[in-house]
Amino acid sequence: MPTYDYLCASCNHTFEKFESMSASPSKKCPECGKMQLKRLIGAGAGVIFKGSGFYETDYRSENYKQGKKDAKAAPKKEDKAKDTKKKTPKK
Repeated sequence: MPTYDYLCASCNHTFEKFESMSASPSKKCPECGKMQLKRLIGAGAGVIFKGSGFYETDYRSENYKQGKKDAKAAPKKEDKAKDTKKKTPKK
């Protein structure tokens, strides 16, 4: 059930009310008792995901994860080429 914001047009009292989406909007102000309440249109609350996340990589197979670990451990072709070059002293 969502929380709605209300504003009284008579006394400017604002408050939040937790009510069902199918419930009709309240009309009577709890502060002044007049029938001047208006339901405010709000941005609403954003969805908050807690935890490690919801990414497709969270559910990869063990074979895929193992392949990624092996690729990180192996030296790249560029690194091998740099290591084999001999440095000549400058004259």
